Amino acid sequence: MSRQNYIFTSESVSEGHPDKVCDRVSDAILDAFLAEEPNARVACETFATTNNVVVGGEVGLSSRDRLETYMGRIDGIVRDCVRDIGYEQDKFHWNTLTVQNLLHAQSAHIAQGVDRDGAGDQGIMFGFAVDETPELMPAPILYSHAILRRLAEARKSGAEPTLGPDAKSQLSLRYEGGRPVEVTSLVLSTQHAHEAQTSDDIRAIVEPYIRDVLPDGWLTEATEWWVNPTGKFVIGGPDGDAGLTGRKIIVDTYGGAAPHGGGAFSGKDPTKVDRSAAYAARYLAKNVVAAGMATRCTIQLSYAIGVAKPLSIYADTHGTGQVDEAQIERAVARAMDLTPRGIRTHLQLDRPIYARTAAYGHFGRAPEADGGFSWEKTDLAAALKAAI
Repeated sequence: MSRQNYIFTSESVSEGHPDKVCDRVSDAILDAFLAEEPNARVACETFATTNNVVVGGEVGLSSRDRLETYMGRIDGIVRDCVRDIGYEQDKFHWNTLTVQNLLHAQSAHIAQGVDRDGAGDQGIMFGFAVDETPELMPAPILYSHAILRRLAEARKSGAEPTLGPDAKSQLSLRYEGGRPVEVTSLVLSTQHAHEAQTSDDIRAIVEPYIRDVLPDGWLTEATEWWVNPTGKFVIGGPDGDAGLTGRKIIVDTYGGAAPHGGGAFSGKDPTKVDRSAAYAARYLAKNVVAAGMATRCTIQLSYAIGVAKPLSIYADTHGTGQVDEAQIERAVARAMDLTPRGIRTHLQLDRPIYARTAAYGHFGRAPEADGGFSWEKTDLAAALKAAI
């Protein structure tokens, strides 16, 4: 029996966090290439610091001539991302920063394995779902994201011009009987526009939005608030600290409530199982819970480079299962083709749907009409039941 009474903490970071700026740029570049060629191969890394953004990695298109043509678009993509996030600081401004493009053609040795429908690399991937929220996500990470997303909306709409793009949140939730019931502490650090702003000033701005996002009754008289606890936060983004693609993998997934395979997502096309198989594992775990087979489920998949078939499938229902885990493992293998091509086809991943995933989590989002967040659907639940 899993522990029922405890406090668990997760954090999130905003789209203006230095690492998330880099995730956004990498995924926007990926989207640009996928929009031109659905079979484009992209592994794009971004580094950002004061007045500079450096893009590197590999890209594979149908011809070298096409690749050279689209390389010229990288500078504009970077600047558009930084402008949309909201950076117009003296030392990090979308219009004046320097962009270095070091992307190159994909390695032929990697391509040969993927071209045979094999995985783009070896690795292990995890998916997780739990019924403590309607989104079947752990509550601490879900609401940490929600707070920052709401503040970003207020900032971008002009309602709160004092707020800056760079922010972090952290929620500690008390669980009772296995369910979240109370926020024991809340940490929010947000960039702001003027030196004169104090912690109390910023709390007065953000508190109504936070209360609007969190479920009724979770904030109590005992909740500890830590808003801009260092006092001031004027210099933010890559001017305040360097950023790099792929450094927020726990923020991107389950906030530490579930295992992580170690591979980052952003900047990788869906032949890379670090991304596509992690999406598939989430899809399977969510459908297991949606089907009523368990209230909590972890799915692990593993792959070898150049090999199509997954090497292993593992399910853990953490003592909440209504059916045996071995049955679930067999059912998910029957209900979905878990080869890299099968995953891409089933979830329709060969589309420019990735820039929107770069902030506020890859999981727990609503499926979108154009195929974005397709891995959040629960349309496999009936097939899983039938397979059992």
